Amino acid sequence: MSEAIEINNVNKVYSNGFVALKEINLKIHSGEIFALLGPNGAGKSTLINIICGLTKKNTGDVSIFDFDNEKSYKQARSLIGLVPQEIATDSFEKVINTIRFTRGLFNKPNSDKYIESILKKLSLWEKKDQQIRTLSGGMKRRLMIAKALSHEPKILFLDEPTAGVDVDLRKSMWEQIIKLKQLGVTIVLTTHYIEEAEKIADRIGIIDKGKIILVEDKRDILKKLGNRKIIFSLANEINELPKSLKHFDISVDKNKLIYFIDKANEEKELPKLIKDFAHNSIEVSNIEIKENTLEDIFIELVKK
Repeated sequence: MSEAIEINNVNKVYSNGFVALKEINLKIHSGEIFALLGPNGAGKSTLINIICGLTKKNTGDVSIFDFDNEKSYKQARSLIGLVPQEIATDSFEKVINTIRFTRGLFNKPNSDKYIESILKKLSLWEKKDQQIRTLSGGMKRRLMIAKALSHEPKILFLDEPTAGVDVDLRKSMWEQIIKLKQLGVTIVLTTHYIEEAEKIADRIGIIDKGKIILVEDKRDILKKLGNRKIIFSLANEINELPKSLKHFDISVDKNKLIYFIDKANEEKELPKLIKDFAHNSIEVSNIEIKENTLEDIFIELVKK
């Protein structure tokens, strides 16, 4: 698989001594949706700004489709579209004019046909002649995506693309992001909505305190780390776990036993557990099975 972005041994230390990034090594595949997760201050935006050439790194190398992002800045930057967290536009400009202007900044020839196709895909075509100030917050976010796509980039960075938008609009934007992937655009997004990454990402990277602590296929993460939680509701409250059950990964919560089980051992362990329940006269009134979500995994990894 070809690499859209390669990052080797990147470090960033600010003048006040704050270490923002430590030995970042990362490859982002062409045509994938890659979600970068991490708490506030983890280094997500700093890393994106370095890749896009907006912030200088101290050491290391970044290449965009084999173009060094410093030595071949123009070529690398022309391959990137960036949608920042902040909505920054001329409020009194018309929608279609701001797209034309942004396209021109990258020395792209006029193409009203291409601009029309972008605005239609993002459900903005009917608003093309309106001033930006008349748009809703959600439409302004879609406009920022249209601006980032105006010069036909191969990579699109989305920094918190659905922050502050309602649930329906968020789902609509997920659909648009998936459509862009289908057109061959590589998508890199940062998000605080773990559900977003779980829904649309192919691979996930987790960054904390300036370090990448995990990069893996989303399905593999959920398969390896997304163990089951089985909640047994009991007919009678118990205060202490019987001795024979203590070798199981079980916690007691009044009239509930919460059992954490590795899926790989489920078939072997669960029958033993049920047998021990009967041996200790523990009567179960209800069973509830919950799968660990990506959010559960993320919280556990960041705690470590």
